[in-house]
Amino acid sequence: NVLSMIQNPLLPVSEWGWTIDPTGMRILLNMLWDRYQKPLFIAGNGLGARDKLNEDMTVNDDYRINYINNHLYQVYEAIEDGVEVMGYTAWAPIDLVSNATAELDKRYGFIYVDHDDSGDGDYARYPKDSFYWFRDVITTNGETLIPFRCR
Repeated sequence: NVLSMIQNPLLPVSEWGWTIDPTGMRILLNMLWDRYQKPLFIAGNGLGARDKLNEDMTVNDDYRINYINNHLYQVYEAIEDGVEVMGYTAWAPIDLVSNATAELDKRYGFIYVDHDDSGDGDYARYPKDSFYWFRDVITTNGETLIPFRCR
């Protein structure tokens, strides 16, 4: 069962125990394509993290850039393998309440929302480093992706 949550001790995990497996993305896309021969759409892929807003109102989230870069590069590799991929959406474009933990401190977005689980913050929005990086990936149609960035 490809959807079960058996941990692979050889793979890194996020702070919340989610396995980080970019190569697994490619393997799964190939498996689904081989079985169904239908175009695939990745409806949500991202990394939850405890992002911090710096005094200059920036958020340095290289860990998210690395995560999405590595997964998107594997999507590219799957396309090169012959898999028909219709699209990819990141989870999520803007910070939101986590479906899994009901926290706002666990952030996914490319845009930081100034609000936390205690109710502090004014809901102002600040683009993170990953926002500018992802914008460049989109405008270059993936030409700026790097094969397996540092983790």
